[in-house]
Amino acid sequence: MLLVAGGMAIFAYHITTYLGGTDHVAGVVWLSGCGLALAFPLLAVAIVSRVVRSYALPLADVMTAADQVANGDLAVRLEERGSREFQQLANSFNRMTAELERTDQQRRNLTADIAHELRTPLHIIQGNLEGILDGIYEPDAAHITNTLEETRLLARLIEDLRLLTLAESGELPLHIDNVDVQELVTDVATSLSGQAEASGVTLTVDVATTAPLTMQGDALRLDQVLSNLVTNALRHTPAGGQVMLSAGQQEAQVLITVRDTGSGIAAADLPFVFDRFWKGDRARTHSSGSGSGLGLAIARQLVEAHGGTIAVTSEIGKGTTFTARFPTNPESTTR
Repeated sequence: MLLVAGGMAIFAYHITTYLGGTDHVAGVVWLSGCGLALAFPLLAVAIVSRVVRSYALPLADVMTAADQVANGDLAVRLEERGSREFQQLANSFNRMTAELERTDQQRRNLTADIAHELRTPLHIIQGNLEGILDGIYEPDAAHITNTLEETRLLARLIEDLRLLTLAESGELPLHIDNVDVQELVTDVATSLSGQAEASGVTLTVDVATTAPLTMQGDALRLDQVLSNLVTNALRHTPAGGQVMLSAGQQEAQVLITVRDTGSGIAAADLPFVFDRFWKGDRARTHSSGSGSGLGLAIARQLVEAHGGTIAVTSEIGKGTTFTARFPTNPESTTR
């Protein structure tokens, strides 16, 4: 400090002497010089501090958080601080880790669900075969047929999982062609009429147009969508009830609706009806031979693969309605 003051005094003396100034001028020059000499370091400290707060510390946070994610900690979140750019980066990072955490949890749930779904038929098959080998069961047609049915259930489950995985990853091939919607819904109703009759349920078809109703899509996959929806409706409609399969056009969309007079789904359950293996929904379990538990999940993926959407409304005791909307414009189809 003394060196700065002494140096500025010498500097002020030489300046005033050179310019022919008075002692008063020399004092002013000395004070100004001392002030500037002190102000520059303080200003530099303030700038460095601001840079550290705005860039260095947020950057260190990002690097630390990235290392935590790399080590498997998907619950890490960044504090949104620093410059506007770093706040946006922190927000994007937090959304990314939240999605990764959600996806990881879904993967864990799926693994547990698959293990659960495979366990029952495998136990039945194993028990039947061990019983036959131990002489507890006779190797008659009844036991062999029962075992065969369980192997078919496993095959259907594995095929459904394969189809669902391909659809979710966008790798399911679709053979797009012109589809006659009236023919599509009529074929589905015809193929399921026997099941409806056996259940004591009336299955009807209504195409709300006299003109040809067509759309672009994969007829086989669209048939699968409607079959899954109608089968689900028949399964949860008591004897004496009705299932109505209807189709129509609304602007540039084809609407296909499956409505039943069954038991209905609770409002709290509706957001989850398209989740695979969701056990909270009675319409999604496959006990008593009611399917793999993947039908509605597959239906949604296939509808979305056609560039469409599917929604559900329901009321307890009054029934459920599934509505699928498809674009008629072939350019709207995703694959």
